[in-house]
Amino acid sequence: MRAYLSRLPLIVVLMGISAAAMMLPALLATGMDDHFTGRVFFYSSLLFLTLTGLVGLATQTIRPVTSPRAHLIALLLAYVALPFMLAFPLAEAVGNTRYINAYLEMVSSLTTTGASFFDPDRLAPAVHFWRGLVGWMGGFLIWVTAVAVLAPLNLGGYEVTSEAQITGRVQPGSGQMTAASPAERLRRHAARLAPVYLTLTMILWVALLLAGELPLTALIHAMSTMATSGISPVGGLEGRPSGVAGEALIFLFFIFAVSRRSFASGFSTDTARRMARDRELRLAIFAVVVLPTLLFVRHWIGALEVDELANSEGALTALWGSVFTILSFLTTTGFVSESWVEARTWSGLPTPGLILIGLVLMGGGVATTAGGVKLLRVYALYKHGTREMGKLLHPHSVAGAGRLGRRIRREGAYIAWIFFMLFILTMAVVMAALALTGLTFEASLVLAVSALTTTGPLAGVAAEAPISYIGLSDAAKSILAAAMIVGRLETLVLLALINPGYWRA
Repeated sequence: MRAYLSRLPLIVVLMGISAAAMMLPALLATGMDDHFTGRVFFYSSLLFLTLTGLVGLATQTIRPVTSPRAHLIALLLAYVALPFMLAFPLAEAVGNTRYINAYLEMVSSLTTTGASFFDPDRLAPAVHFWRGLVGWMGGFLIWVTAVAVLAPLNLGGYEVTSEAQITGRVQPGSGQMTAASPAERLRRHAARLAPVYLTLTMILWVALLLAGELPLTALIHAMSTMATSGISPVGGLEGRPSGVAGEALIFLFFIFAVSRRSFASGFSTDTARRMARDRELRLAIFAVVVLPTLLFVRHWIGALEVDELANSEGALTALWGSVFTILSFLTTTGFVSESWVEARTWSGLPTPGLILIGLVLMGGGVATTAGGVKLLRVYALYKHGTREMGKLLHPHSVAGAGRLGRRIRREGAYIAWIFFMLFILTMAVVMAALALTGLTFEASLVLAVSALTTTGPLAGVAAEAPISYIGLSDAAKSILAAAMIVGRLETLVLLALINPGYWRA
């Protein structure tokens, strides 16, 4: 059996896992006396398990390919083709809908974007659970492939600290990929990370239950937090029984989307020291401290008409609303605090959309479930900028920070700038394509950013009026689906896929 599984292509393994996962919403729906939805997921699971078995047998005679190209193609194929299978029970359970809407919903969930193309009241509880489960599995896929596939290729943010030179040829790290088969590398890292991912999700679920949240809603919010998908069966955190306590618990678990050191290296006596030196965590703390402080202080600078100068409770509520929401969007989760309205009123900013757009563009940590440009790349650009300004004052100065620090300021900043430019160009292309479908400039900007940074809830809060995904045309939805896949895989990965050097490897 071990030899059989080791010869299966990645897409076949993912098909089997997805088919088996359909049993969970089937059991949930049956337990809630929703027998129609339960039968849909049960029969879909049997159908695709059979199909996966047949495809697996057919691929046993194919020699496994260990080139870097095979890893990237398999990852791209998973995000493009797998949602067709995931959407089948969703389309059947909803009933009166077109298959394209179900497919786009699954693309959004698998890429951890969290943009919903259905009204929440239209979906059964088991269907909401399926959305959250697909998003949760998509987050775990990112965890595993970032370490097993992207890291050896010096992609996904690892290129900032890579020892490889930027010469336009295949990176030396790609040789690591041929040292073991794809199945072996993915299986080893999946076995190491799966207990951590599952345990953290269960801990947050139980904590939200103790805070007073409903069981199913607590589970979906726990899965959405770990996957940074922002999927919610009730439209968000506003008005939930858990209140501030639930938000505080979710806030603590955002750290796993800020730095990979919070989970990748295990927990030991040295964890606190490693976390204190982590560049991404320090940059995130800086953003979470400075931005809420500026919004809070603006009350006295530009919002003197607000009559709450002496209201300490209102001040604390506004401060918490801004702190939680800013970290939520920095990690590209997209949960909005129940106190965000008070924070906006306190600061006097009716729609601080540009702040939220800037946060999701920064994104979370490398090798986490967060999207965006990534904090490590932003840090490299910042260090390069400060070094260049220092050389203006002291042209002959020699900077310290060791070998790694110098590499981040030089080669790291160089490749980070290339990625940032590619990201902006991609965003411009997506905006132009959306504008051709009839959308306004503001809507095109917000939707393009939300898709490329995998932050679907951004569309509901960043614009002057909330933007609904439901009312978009099929062309606009298809453009957003493609942008979600590009944002999840990152432009550098797609460029590496068409790089002739990788095809010859």
